[in-house]
Amino acid sequence: MWRSLWRSIDRFSLPYFKYVINELREIKVVDKHNKEAVVDLLQSIVEIVTYGDRQDPMIFECFMEYQVLAEFVRVLKISRNSRIEAHLLQYLSIMIQNMDSENAIYYCFSNNYINNIIAHEYEFDGGDLAPYFVSFLRAVSSKLSRDTLCLLVKVHGDAVVSFPLYNEAIKFACHGEKMLQTAVRALTLSIYNVCDDMVYQYISTPPVSGYFSDLVLSLREQCLHLDALIFATEETCTQQKEKELLLETDRIIDDLYYFKDIINVGESRLSRLVTENLFSLLAFPLLQFRQSDGSKFSTITSLFLVSCLLQVIGGKDMTNSVAATILYPYMASNVRKALRGNTAVQISYSNSFLEHLNEMEKMVCSGPQCEGEKDFSCLSDNVCMERSGILACIFSENHSLQLASLFLLLIVTESKDLDFLLTPMIGTSGIHEMTVVDGNILLRFMDKILNALLKVLASQAPFSVIVQWHTGWFLRNLLTIQGKRLNDYNLQLFNTSLEQSRERFQNELDGCWFDHIPDAFRNEWTTCKTALEETPQYKDPVFALELAVGQQTTDGDTATYNAWHSMIEAVKVFILHLQLKSYILTGDLVEYPLPSTTQSAAADSGTTHASDVSSASFGSEVSLGSGIPCRISFSSAGIRDIYIIPVARGISGKLLLTEKHPFRSQRGVVLAIAPLAGLSPKIDEAQPTWLHLRIREFDPKFDRIKIKGHQSGMSNRMADGRWVLGFPNDKACEAARLVILEETRKQRSCVESLLSPLLRNDYLEDVSNGHDE
Repeated sequence: MWRSLWRSIDRFSLPYFKYVINELREIKVVDKHNKEAVVDLLQSIVEIVTYGDRQDPMIFECFMEYQVLAEFVRVLKISRNSRIEAHLLQYLSIMIQNMDSENAIYYCFSNNYINNIIAHEYEFDGGDLAPYFVSFLRAVSSKLSRDTLCLLVKVHGDAVVSFPLYNEAIKFACHGEKMLQTAVRALTLSIYNVCDDMVYQYISTPPVSGYFSDLVLSLREQCLHLDALIFATEETCTQQKEKELLLETDRIIDDLYYFKDIINVGESRLSRLVTENLFSLLAFPLLQFRQSDGSKFSTITSLFLVSCLLQVIGGKDMTNSVAATILYPYMASNVRKALRGNTAVQISYSNSFLEHLNEMEKMVCSGPQCEGEKDFSCLSDNVCMERSGILACIFSENHSLQLASLFLLLIVTESKDLDFLLTPMIGTSGIHEMTVVDGNILLRFMDKILNALLKVLASQAPFSVIVQWHTGWFLRNLLTIQGKRLNDYNLQLFNTSLEQSRERFQNELDGCWFDHIPDAFRNEWTTCKTALEETPQYKDPVFALELAVGQQTTDGDTATYNAWHSMIEAVKVFILHLQLKSYILTGDLVEYPLPSTTQSAAADSGTTHASDVSSASFGSEVSLGSGIPCRISFSSAGIRDIYIIPVARGISGKLLLTEKHPFRSQRGVVLAIAPLAGLSPKIDEAQPTWLHLRIREFDPKFDRIKIKGHQSGMSNRMADGRWVLGFPNDKACEAARLVILEETRKQRSCVESLLSPLLRNDYLEDVSNGHDE
């Protein structure tokens, strides 16, 4: 009977809705005894209202008539430590998000109900209420329009005097929970995009405008933390520290993109606030390379952050302000005066930018030479930090500092927003207008800059590979800007570096990974070409931090693993030199020059072996015609009689470990396969009948997969395997060793033949002649 009575009640009917409302009205206080009942009533109301908004207009009319939102406000006020706020905010969020009709949204925002709920004094400490509150604010902001926004602000005369939704939301802007930060940013952008002039005026006027300066100061604290991480990684660079470094840079970049989104709203007052705060509180202090309040950014961090600012924020105001700051020490006095009066540069900053220029003037003129006419290569690091500016950083002996400062200069050079006073000094356009300044800085010192880069390219520093790749990128970009080839001295320096890279590459042909060189050459060629073709505006400036912290050192890995990375580095550096030489000669990068590594049957050097031997896999049957009998001891199977078959086919080679087939005397079953390269067969000095073989257990393909997936545990690599083969006598052992070496020689010969065109000194000259034709 009770079940049939329950089924007769329509939960979404108007009478039941009135019943639930009356039940809620009867509640005089909310405490732990009736909390669950109240929560059920609130849930039922929200479900019915959401249904009625789409299906039954009478329900929402009842919702308005009974002023249900006023009951929600009342419930908040009569709650006594019942922890009901989270449920109420959650249900309200659901209701608002699911409202479709404009009338329903307009009513909910009227009568100050939403503002009262927002302004209620919540206790956020030590609980999980904050996510529900911010989610509620986010739901309200999702329904904002020019018509509804005016219902959420308090106006006196022609000015907004209070905006609870915005004021309460920005309190969580720097919350430790990333999801709350993201929600607040989405909320504020929703408000900014409504385009209400009075709201813009309210947001951009103190004290509310302090939100933007607080955000920049919070970003500055993150930058200081990043700087501390870099210093912490200078001596030891572990994977955990590298991960922390990347996470911190990602957070900083995310913050910059939020500022970029605000600027893209297109409101001049917001754009001016954001840009001015970013420059005044972050960019300009960074470009001084010192802080008056005792805190300090390292130069490398400063250069990285300013480069990020220009890449992400960009724009006319920021670009010209940064350019004026880094070029100020080199300007003649008349240009400085002209810059002071140039409203195009000062459009966003007014007096504040003039104050920055005055401070730069004091810094520049603090020494005996104050016009910037000096030999910048002779300046000390201290002078660089305090007075001399970016050129002294470019000519620093610190490679990471040199490349990072040059990168910042290239970013400014590539910008299309430079002011007409600054373009002749640094840009590629207008470089012949020497009436403004005594020559374009970049072109004026181009030969010295190229010479400094070439010295880096020819260096053999511990981190030479990553440094050389980035150096090569800079060389290509600078040669493009310069529009001419290297002078004789620099060309000779480059050719010396090229010969060094060729010699190192040739040495790898005698190493234990020579069989992987063709594949490595093909893979790295594409990677190198892509890296060199990057434009400054799209190159990730995080490379500067990678150079500063250095590459991770090996941690006791096996010889073959270390040899693998040595081979890859040699290939990378050699390819870089080939591409740069091609660009120097022809102005273009070379396409992949080698034929396919798939070898035809005619190229098979192991013609004495049956085809089934060269294509054998684990468990397959092969002919034992060329097999060498011996014995081997397995830890689990004891001593067994086996046959070894070394076979080279083109650039591939392997050693088969086979056991005679139980029913076919001339056939064998493959028990194991080892790469022919890297075996390094050696006869045991104490036991001349024993032959020691080293087996490469490290799989480069698996290693690359782990690197792409950023998986941990990279140091848990397999150690080199060891096989010890026993032969009947000394002569048989020596004969087996010679057969293995001969097959290895055949394989190496094919690899050298494939790579021989690239190893000729005149290879690139031939390419150049063909290009000219």
